[in-house]
Amino acid sequence: MKRILMITLAAALLPVAASAEPCPGNPQALGTARVIEVDAKTLPRVGRKHFPVTLPLQAKELVLTFDDGPWPGTTPKVLEALKQECVRATFFLLGRNAEAHPALVRRELAEGHSIGHHSYNHPLLDHMPIEKAEAEINRGIAADEFALYGQRRSQPATPFFRFPGFSSSEALLNRLQDRSIVVFGADVWASDWNPMTPEQQLALILARIEKVGRGIVLFHDTKSQTAHMLPAFLRELKRRGFSIVHVVASRDHRILN
Repeated sequence: MKRILMITLAAALLPVAASAEPCPGNPQALGTARVIEVDAKTLPRVGRKHFPVTLPLQAKELVLTFDDGPWPGTTPKVLEALKQECVRATFFLLGRNAEAHPALVRRELAEGHSIGHHSYNHPLLDHMPIEKAEAEINRGIAADEFALYGQRRSQPATPFFRFPGFSSSEALLNRLQDRSIVVFGADVWASDWNPMTPEQQLALILARIEKVGRGIVLFHDTKSQTAHMLPAFLRELKRRGFSIVHVVASRDHRILN
């Protein structure tokens, strides 16, 4: 198991590529154009919806992220769509869902995606006493790590976190930075928490992406409309000349199991 996980993580750290590598079985795939490492020392908080800076992306480069999973009815469809296009994304897990569906969490890792954290129960953390809020964060991380690696720990192998509802506080942000955990916001979101058809969501997110031009895109892999929309979305990104960047933790802060 240790050897498999080390190989998986090493694969995610291949040198930056000038263009996407060939995708087996789909020569027209969108692909993953390059990989960048993210370190809390230099980029502790990213995403201009919430913070002053975002990831160092070029024009028409996107990072795809998914919150709240895994969920058996929808996450497999999301993973299949990403696999078909050889796209790597980042999944911000809820600890309660990771506990309930550990096989899906391990599948995400095995297929080359980055795994971040999103608390255990999805409360608004800035509405809680700081010690209780940090305990909620740690409970989620521990559940995710156990699902992934069979170890409960509060320092994650991939130190990425996104606040539920983006409800952060300066005190919590500082505590996470002290722990070398990068906090992700977003640059554009699909608003897929609102009911809409897959076609409506596709039109909405494409218009928003064209407006911002680059950045971190937020979806939820628990939403049926997102799962159904994703194949067409990835094909349309390819047609419009967008490319995908995969974010991974810096080598200095990665834990190998």
